[in-house]
Amino acid sequence: MADSKTFGGFPVQNLSSDSTSVGQIYYNTSSGSFKAVKSGGAPLGTWASGGNLNTGRSLLAGAGTQTATTVAGGDNPASSPSFKAQTEQYNGSAWTEVADLNVASKRLGSIGTSTAMLVAGGQGPGNPGAFANTESWNNSSWTEVNDLNTAKELTFGVGTQTAAITIGGYNASDAAVAETELWNGTSWTEVNNQNTAKYARAAAGTSTAAVAMGGQPSVNITETWDGTSWTEVADMNQSKQGMGAAGDQTSAIVFGGNNPSPGRLATTEAWNGTAWSEVADLAIARMYSAGSGGSSISGLASGGESTQSPDTQAYTEEWTAAAFEVKTLTTS
Repeated sequence: MADSKTFGGFPVQNLSSDSTSVGQIYYNTSSGSFKAVKSGGAPLGTWASGGNLNTGRSLLAGAGTQTATTVAGGDNPASSPSFKAQTEQYNGSAWTEVADLNVASKRLGSIGTSTAMLVAGGQGPGNPGAFANTESWNNSSWTEVNDLNTAKELTFGVGTQTAAITIGGYNASDAAVAETELWNGTSWTEVNNQNTAKYARAAAGTSTAAVAMGGQPSVNITETWDGTSWTEVADMNQSKQGMGAAGDQTSAIVFGGNNPSPGRLATTEAWNGTAWSEVADLAIARMYSAGSGGSSISGLASGGESTQSPDTQAYTEEWTAAAFEVKTLTTS
């Protein structure tokens, strides 16, 4: 197509849709604006349907990547027993049931990878309050290991099977906690608290560099962890709790969740280490899904409580994005 527009005195290509070539400046004839493709920034992505879980549930643990994830535990009030011990693994297209947890439980914190995972805290049948159980997964079976120092549910974990932290939670006295606990591969140690006590937060990163966001009571607060202490940074665009997340401290996405008004959410927000941007929505609004993914450009949302029937979902969605953004340019 002929170059019929100039930007800064130089001819640029006319395109009817946005480019994906990093570094290109062009004129979008559909929007009537000059644009440039830059690396980084809010990821341009979409959610697509994946294979359904064998057992629909919410409040489940999940760890791994878009093509290799393990989920465990959870809850489905419409089935008996409602507390689940089932473990399933995803290969990028379908789920397979593998060995069960030792303790059927929901509201678990999850850490690690598909083949080397921890679940910590939660709530089990016959145990109406939070408990401190920790179980370790070796890609074959679950083993009970040392308990958390504080019994809690709806805690969120990041890191690996040998170096991890749990963030916040809801304790046996029905109160939100600000506690951070550090796992060294053998035992848990309490370290510096968050600035704000919350449960049902989301987080991404490692045991020495993490970002945590949202939580109940429903807030949009974001805090970063440097391995020693927490610092409040830029807020999310929307207050929410019970979200899924993927990525790291400087490049992450958070998806779904719940806000008292309007309720369950489909929104996705992307974090670039400084600020949040709204990006593409989930197909199904939901809270308490299992979120997993190694980066902000590749993630997985599995199960959860939705606005559809049945309320508790087996539905899986896959997030795929490009590692660039399209910026609109001005000629002034």
